[in-house]
Amino acid sequence: MEKEIIIEQLKEIIKPYVQEKEAFEALTEHTDFINDLKINSANLVDVILDIEEKYDIVIDNESMEQMLNVKAAIEIISTKLADKI
Repeated sequence: MEKEIIIEQLKEIIKPYVQEKEAFEALTEHTDFINDLKINSANLVDVILDIEEKYDIVIDNESMEQMLNVKAAIEIISTKLADKI
């Protein structure tokens, strides 16, 4: 799946949890979920659960700990989707 498609889908998933709307509008792969978007850690777990449901993947604890920004999320999603094939 292309990176741009994943970014657009990620934006839909994280939108309800974002506290910093300006950072959300300027979202790039370097955007940090906690520091830039002000998503708290409890909501970050919700984001990860929503990602798992959207893509029908399982994100292990090690991957969860790494999923702190958009780029890491894209890499983890891409890897998990590739593993399903």
